Amino acid sequence: MEPVFRPPSEANSYLLPVTTGCSHNDCTYCAMYLAKRFRVRPEKEVLEDLAMAKATLGDVRRVFLLDGDAFVLSARKLLRILAAVRETFPGLQRVGAYINAANVAAKTDDELRDIADAGLTIGYLGLESGDPETVTRIRKGASVDEMVEAVRRAQAAGIRMSVMSLLGMGGREHSLRHARATAAALNRMQPRFAAFLTVTPVEGTVLHEELDEGRFELITPEESLRELREIVLHLELAGSIFRANHASNYLPLKGRFPGDRERLLETIDAALDGRISLKPEYLRGL
Repeated sequence: MEPVFRPPSEANSYLLPVTTGCSHNDCTYCAMYLAKRFRVRPEKEVLEDLAMAKATLGDVRRVFLLDGDAFVLSARKLLRILAAVRETFPGLQRVGAYINAANVAAKTDDELRDIADAGLTIGYLGLESGDPETVTRIRKGASVDEMVEAVRRAQAAGIRMSVMSLLGMGGREHSLRHARATAAALNRMQPRFAAFLTVTPVEGTVLHEELDEGRFELITPEESLRELREIVLHLELAGSIFRANHASNYLPLKGRFPGDRERLLETIDAALDGRISLKPEYLRGL
């Protein structure tokens, strides 16, 4: 099952594998599941894992469904697994999973509501960029409009969505366009959480090849701050939690919109002016 990936906010969650790998697995920047062949785990294996977790961990409060594509399961199968999770852990508070647009589109509104009612109440979707040209180039497997629709439908059903965007995904050439389009897409989505990471080319990915061949140019640390500033300036979110404190970022930031916008802008400006030091490269990570 290694390597295993989960969102930073799921650090204390029990990780329950219901799939292995990612059914799309074609994004140019992502190396997370390149070594894994996608498969749906038999329910018998999932239930055995739950029984072992109950015996060793006791009552668990949070569960995250692995791998990168748990929401690909049919609503019927997902509901059976969620029922088993809830029965195994009576004190369960929430279940989370990575979610992509295609898997939301494959489910009806009623199915999405049933899934939320069964306990899957937080989902993580990688927007990466709101710029249609960039999204096509990085082979996301869904258009910006489709991702916006997926987030809106999931949240209407009761699934709080955390949407991840990648600073620098447009490269130096399209940095401004990427920033403004990403803010616009997030404004349409109104996600519960808006998270920002900094693009980091990983060896073995198409993006890394593009970088080596001069077809993609990374933004500088200062340019990443200017890109983030442009996004913050144009965000019109109502009650969203803002997070840009991932290990890949040069300047850890967090807040809530709309109230913290000015404070966030002031902090970014202080960093651009040299009054706040940026994280050195050796402390950055994925």
